[in-house]
Order: sequence, then structure tokens, then C-alpha cells
Amino acid sequence: MPANKTQATAADVAAYLNAIADTTRRADCLALADLMQRATGQPAVMWGSAIVGFGLHRYPLAGGKTGEICAVGFASRSADIALYGLTGFDEAEPLLDALGKLKRGKGCVYLKRLADVNAGALEQLVTQAFNSKKV
Repeated sequence: MPANKTQATAADVAAYLNAIADTTRRADCLALADLMQRATGQPAVMWGSAIVGFGLHRYPLAGGKTGEICAVGFASRSADIALYGLTGFDEAEPLLDALGKLKRGKGCVYLKRLADVNAGALEQLVTQAFNSKKV
């Protein structure tokens, strides 16, 4: 079985964040990095070339193997900021409902600007999502 496409790297998180051209988006991503580090107690690590991740989540694969990805994270995409790891646990729905203006995908949450969401609810969501993935 091939390795996961997206893996933790030694790439510089600050360089990635500081290279975001749009000043508002850059400020939002820097604030998200601070929020996620505070909520998880974990340092930021680049996963692949564009995901800033916190913590490690191991999940089962076929044949008794396991995969790895960051427990929670985010990426600045062209249209939105994608937030990873914040869905799929029991307490997620009320917290997602309390966030404010966002879009939801199968496993991601997308927001245009950090100012569109309730920062307290987001930090609580990140904390609970991270804790739901602890081994």
C-alpha cells in the first residue's frame, strides 16, 4: 500500500503563513495558528505543502494498517480557509452551529474570514475535536 500523500514535513510554518499574499487572509491564518496551538497545546507542523496541522491522528485502514494525519489543521485555499478535523465527533454539531458564517463539506469547514465566525466557539470546537482524537 502506498504511503499517505499528505505527510508531516520539516517545512517552515512561518514561511508558509508569511507568504500568503492577501494581508487579511495572512492575518487570519496567523491568528488561526495561534488559536489552534493554544487550543491543542501542540506546535504547528506543515503537512504537505499547504496544511498547517496540530497534533497527530492515527486512523485504521484496511488490512490492519493505520494512516496518519494532523488531528486538526487548516489551509489557505484560493477561495476559502479550509479547517480540517473539526467534524465527526459527538459534540461537533452544536459547536459548528454556533460558529456563524461558514460552509461545510464532507470532512472540512470552510470560511472566508475569521471575523465571520465566533472565535470563542471556534476555539472550543478545536479543543474538543483535538481531545476526541487523543489515543
